[in-house]
Amino acid sequence: MRVLLFGATGMVGRGVLRECLRSPEISRVLVVGRTPTGLAHPKLRELTHPDLAELMNRPGIEDELSGYDACFYCLGVSSAGLNPETYQRITHDLTLTVARVLADASPGLTFVYVSGQGTDTSERGRSRWARVKGRTENDLLALPLSTYLFRPGYIQPLHGITSRTFLYRALHSVTTPLFPLIRRLAPDQVTTTEAIGRAMVSVAATGAPGPYLDNRSINGAAARSR
Repeated sequence: MRVLLFGATGMVGRGVLRECLRSPEISRVLVVGRTPTGLAHPKLRELTHPDLAELMNRPGIEDELSGYDACFYCLGVSSAGLNPETYQRITHDLTLTVARVLADASPGLTFVYVSGQGTDTSERGRSRWARVKGRTENDLLALPLSTYLFRPGYIQPLHGITSRTFLYRALHSVTTPLFPLIRRLAPDQVTTTEAIGRAMVSVAATGAPGPYLDNRSINGAAARSR
């Protein structure tokens, strides 16, 4: 398979990129982002631009992004400390801009979007971030793509990966020594960056029973990819 990866320098995206490069099922990875990953690998190609919305409107971009089997969209930000307009622009508007370009370039392409536990697809709840995520999910499902929506809860970073968000780094520093116990006691409540990456490869290769994947479904798909 040939895959596109957005958000490869974030915590989840780094885990997904690691599993893509390790997977024998994937022959090529094109990372699209604002900054280089700093990695070198025979499978890896990179397309960088400081403004991804501008890049998606560049003449000929559909040709550059065509010929791929799947897109793993891991680009996102925390709503904490962001004004509503910025969160809307990054979470919803940019995601749909990318997805529409891919729908035109490769109708039926598998599009895997990292959403979040608690997403509100009714778009009427009290939590703004959940409404924005819900609208994003709803709009993605309306496009001519084979869309899967990953809704992880707690994510444990592995293999030296860390979050760029201070609060998450602080949380992980506390939970890392306890994670084996937490996973044993509540396996459906947690997942890892490795499991998310393996699950994306699995879903792109063989699909999933439905479009929504929570921690339990993500971990199950990851187990099937081994």
